[in-house]
Amino acid sequence: MSVVRPKPPEDPLHYDPAAVFAAGGISAADVAALGPRLDAARAESLADLDRWRDGGARPGEALDPAFIDLPDRLLAAYHADRAQSELFAILTTARRLREAVDRVVVLGIGGSYMGTRALFEACCHPFHNELPRGERGGRPRLSFEGFNIDNDSAQGLLDLLGGPGRGDDLLHRWAVLVVSKSGGTLETAVATRLFLRALLDAVGGDRRRLAELVVPITGKTGRLADLAKAIGCPDVFDIPDGVGGRFSVFTAVGLLPAATVGIDVVRLLEGAAAMNRRFREAPAAENPVLRFVGVSHLAEERMGASIRVLSSWSNRLEAVGLWYDQLLSESLGKAGKGATPLTTVTTRDLHSRGQQHQEGRRDKLITNLIVGEPRRDRLTLPALGSIAADEDRLDDLVGKSWPDMLAAAAAGTNEAYAQDKRPTADIILPRIDEHTVGQLLQMLLLATVVEGRLVGTNPYGQPGVEAYKQLMMRRLRP
Repeated sequence: MSVVRPKPPEDPLHYDPAAVFAAGGISAADVAALGPRLDAARAESLADLDRWRDGGARPGEALDPAFIDLPDRLLAAYHADRAQSELFAILTTARRLREAVDRVVVLGIGGSYMGTRALFEACCHPFHNELPRGERGGRPRLSFEGFNIDNDSAQGLLDLLGGPGRGDDLLHRWAVLVVSKSGGTLETAVATRLFLRALLDAVGGDRRRLAELVVPITGKTGRLADLAKAIGCPDVFDIPDGVGGRFSVFTAVGLLPAATVGIDVVRLLEGAAAMNRRFREAPAAENPVLRFVGVSHLAEERMGASIRVLSSWSNRLEAVGLWYDQLLSESLGKAGKGATPLTTVTTRDLHSRGQQHQEGRRDKLITNLIVGEPRRDRLTLPALGSIAADEDRLDDLVGKSWPDMLAAAAAGTNEAYAQDKRPTADIILPRIDEHTVGQLLQMLLLATVVEGRLVGTNPYGQPGVEAYKQLMMRRLRP
C-alpha cells in the first residue's frame, strides 16, 4: 500500500510598505518613479553575473555575484545526475556525520558561521541541543566557535566536549566543521588548532579517525586547504569561486551543517530559487526585492532613516537578523555611506528599545518580520480554577491563543508608530519553514546587491576589515 504524502506548502512571502507611505515623507508614487533606476540596478546586478562568468572583473575589482543563481544550479545538477552532484555529496557527508557523532562544532567567523546559525535557529526545534538524541531524530547537537577570541567561551565548550577517557559511546563523540575560504583568518585558525588537538586526544591519538571527523569547507587553495591535505580529510568541500563569505549560506558552508541537523536543504534551495524567479521576472511594482530596496533607499534619502531596524516577531528569526546585519554592513558601509542595521525581537525589545523607537530620533525605518502561522499547535491561556481567584486579572482572556496575543501586540505597536508617523514596513512570512526561510535569505541577499548598484557602491569585498587584521598581526608578530 502506497502512502501519498501531501505536498508541503510553497506560499510566497510578501513585502508590504503601506505604513511607510501612511507616515508621510515618501509615497507609493515616489517608489514607482524610482522604478526605472531599480530596473537598471537589477539589470546591472545580473550583468555582474555574466561578467564574472566571462572573467570580466576589472583590475582590483571585487566581484562575487555567483551566489545569485547558485540555488538554481545546485538543484539542476541534483535533479540531472543526483549521484554526481554537489548537493548529493553534501547530503552523503551529512548522513555519515549524523551516524558517527552526537555533536558537531562549527568553526568560522562572519558569514562563515552566521548563515548556519540563522538556519539552525529558524528551522530546528528551539531547544534542539537540549533534547535527548532520540527526540532529535538521531541528529547531532550543533555548537559554534572560532568567531571570537574568548578564552572562557572556548574553554567552556571544551569542558562540554570532555577529554580523553570518556569512552567511545556515540553520545560522547564529536566532529568539527572548519569554515574559512583562505584559512588565514586568525580567530578561526587558532580555534582550529585548539579543537584539532582536543579531538585528537578524544580519539586516543588515532590519526585516521581524526581525519574522518574533520570536514574543512574552504577555497581550492590556501592554508586550510593545505591543512586538510596534511590531515588527510576524506571529505573537503569548496566555497565556490565568485561567492564571498557573507553570501555563502547556500553553499556547503550553510547546507552541510544544516543537513547534518535534519534541515531539508532541498526545500531551502527551492525557496531561494522561487525568490530568484520573482526577482528576475516580476516588474518593479510587484517585485519584493525591488520594492524593499526602493522603500529602504528613499526612506534613508528623504526621511533621514539611516538606521534600519529589522524587528522579528519570532525568537526563531533573531539570528536571521544578525546575519543580515553583517550582510548589509559589510556590503554597503563604505566610502562614508551605508545605513546602519539593527536587529530586535519583539515584543521582548519593546521593553528596552520601544521608547526610543517611539519617541527618539526620527532616523529609523522599522521593517517587521511577521509570521502567519506557528509551526506547533497553538498554546491557549488556561483557567487557574481552584488555584486562584483571578488575582492576575486574566480570566477574561482565557482561551486566547499565543498567536492571537502576538498579533494584537504587533497591531498595537504598528498603530502606535503610525499615530506618531514612525515609518514601518512588513515582510510577511506565511510560516517559518525551509521554503520560506530560503525565500527570505535570498531576498535579502539580492536586495543588498541591488541597493549597492543603485547607489554606486560595490557591494562585494570588505576593504575596511583588512586593516584590523594587519594591525593585529603586527602586534602578535612584531
